[in-house]
Amino acid sequence: MTHQDATPSRGTGPDRTDHDRAEPPRPPGAERTERELRDALRALAGGVRPDPDAYRTARGEWLRRERRRRLVLTVLVAVVFAVATLIGLWVLNQAPSDPGVIFSGNGAAAADGPSLPRQRP
Repeated sequence: MTHQDATPSRGTGPDRTDHDRAEPPRPPGAERTERELRDALRALAGGVRPDPDAYRTARGEWLRRERRRRLVLTVLVAVVFAVATLIGLWVLNQAPSDPGVIFSGNGAAAADGPSLPRQRP
């Protein structure tokens, strides 16, 4: 048996169990203090009345925020679309106006040999 096998796990020794631990002594007058606090909190909670329009007000604020969020999202999508369209048009406008290598020449076939005959409908 090694030292590790003989060593108990942390918190499992006989001095670590909480079975024999007694409740700490309560200060004198604790029951009276608890009763007075309970009564005071009950009286305070009994005096609280909800606002009759609380749900309507909260729902109105939520709907207003939802409309504003959708409007901002719509405007953002429109702006991104417009910017992407403008960038695309600008890039297409930057293409050279003269014909490229593919379209230059005298119209001769690019292959050295004869081309295959074309079928006509």
